[in-house]
Amino acid sequence: MTDSNLALNQVKVTLPAALIKTVVTHSITYFLMGILASTMFDYATWFAESNLNVMMRPVSDPMVMAGPLFQPIRGVLFGVVFYLLREQFFERKYGWLIMWFVLVIMGIINTFGPTPGSIEGMLYTIFPLEIHLRGLPEVIFQALLLSLILYYWVNHPQQKWLNWVMGLVFLVMMALPVLGLITLAA
Repeated sequence: MTDSNLALNQVKVTLPAALIKTVVTHSITYFLMGILASTMFDYATWFAESNLNVMMRPVSDPMVMAGPLFQPIRGVLFGVVFYLLREQFFERKYGWLIMWFVLVIMGIINTFGPTPGSIEGMLYTIFPLEIHLRGLPEVIFQALLLSLILYYWVNHPQQKWLNWVMGLVFLVMMALPVLGLITLAA
């Protein structure tokens, strides 16, 4: 048995650990991918000048700025599901890949509602195909980062530095929108 398999077999995932680590990891990857994609894909212009202007708030809207503050709620929901599927996601050598496939297939491409980028969205909305495809890299890559980082963090609880780094990045990331909203209100 290799060291990596031994570590996987010894890790006991608890509900609190799954929830906290998922909240932190989801929130960080959401924030980072949102900033990166917004800059790379010029969301301000795209949302204003495409068909998305009827459904997306401008990136300057205070609710958009506050968006990262709501991600811990989504992280808890993800964490509950990840905990229920912990044997598949965290106790297998390629559990991160299984998690990523589930997120992409169930959460992005095969949603129940007609969201942009999903099969239902492509069928039932009036948005052109470009609208559906343009936003996919952001969410697919965020799901990949979430899966990889969370899998690693859960399976390496002995690496205390990782707890500190993730916790510190999470706190800074949550403080930035708060500071921005305070500045906006002043």
